[in-house]
Amino acid sequence: MRIELIKRPQQSKLYSALSPFLAFALMVVAGAIVFAALGKNPVAGLYAYFIEPLTEMWSLHELAIKAAPLILIAVGLSVCFQSNNWNIGAEGQFTLGAIVGSVIPLYFPDFQNWTVLPMMLVCGAIGGALYAAIPALLKARFNTNEILTSLMLVYVAQLVLDWLVRGPWRDPAAMSFPQAPAFHSWAIVPELLPASGRANWGIVFAVIAAVAVWYMMSRTLKGFEVKVIGQSPRAGGFGGFSATRTIIFAFLVSGALAGLAGIVEVSGAIGRLQPQISPGYGFAAIIVAFLGRLNPLGIVAAGLVLALSYLGGEAAQIEIGVTDKTVRAFQGMLLFFVLACDTLIHYQVRLVRPAPAAAPEKPVATEAAHGHG
Repeated sequence: MRIELIKRPQQSKLYSALSPFLAFALMVVAGAIVFAALGKNPVAGLYAYFIEPLTEMWSLHELAIKAAPLILIAVGLSVCFQSNNWNIGAEGQFTLGAIVGSVIPLYFPDFQNWTVLPMMLVCGAIGGALYAAIPALLKARFNTNEILTSLMLVYVAQLVLDWLVRGPWRDPAAMSFPQAPAFHSWAIVPELLPASGRANWGIVFAVIAAVAVWYMMSRTLKGFEVKVIGQSPRAGGFGGFSATRTIIFAFLVSGALAGLAGIVEVSGAIGRLQPQISPGYGFAAIIVAFLGRLNPLGIVAAGLVLALSYLGGEAAQIEIGVTDKTVRAFQGMLLFFVLACDTLIHYQVRLVRPAPAAAPEKPVATEAAHGHG
């Protein structure tokens, strides 16, 4: 017996809309089972994970800090994914954006005025875009697999960052800690409401980016071109659209937003470069993109949900003593259920039994045998 997936002639719009909520509900149920298997109280675990981070004003600020990079990266990834280009290396573009954007405050520490931060943000976006251009050019020129090339470049970026903060950019005043000097005040992203928490303007940048990309994808010819090429390159060719230009464009947009997220993270929540600047935002943003149905406005809500999983994971570690691996398991389960629900919306499952073996043929009576009879 084997399992076959048969493409449905039409997809239910109702189930398509409910799919992210169903995936989230399934993740909650699976999470309760995981807590029970670990010997923890499932109710206490789920409360610490999903409710407690929303009960304090300061934790809402932390939620905004964690959601900002997820939304920025996922919005860029939605452009890539809709163009049928699979950029898995946003984590590397995030890191390169942080490195390039940090050049100004580290090499010109005496250059201090209001223009520093905008220049850092622009440099960070350019750094991420140029790094994303590498797998884009390789695919456009040599038809390489962009999943492998973009993913491998993640580790290159992380090694470059590690070398910089332990070598030429190391702060001599930091004793034995491998980190760059702290940014001066003009290079720090301002806080939104300092009296109640440390959330900064990163969440505002993320919402603006989501609205801008939504407008581009739904109201402009460029967005139409990206979607047509993504769904049918042959049809796009008949319409005069270039698949090569679309590859480059999608990767540049995606890399620029990932790079912007990187420099906002180090100049806002962290305040300096250090070996670890991301808990895996670039990879988690893939979940956000699909949970938001590749819609930039839906991604804003999805980013807040996944940011809640980060905060809830930290709370669960403190409250009930689970490890950080449990947090990653929750995120993995969420992606699994999102993809499973989408698969069942587009395909129906059919069990196919093997055909029964053919009966052996009866020996054909020879003419000689008939003659003797």
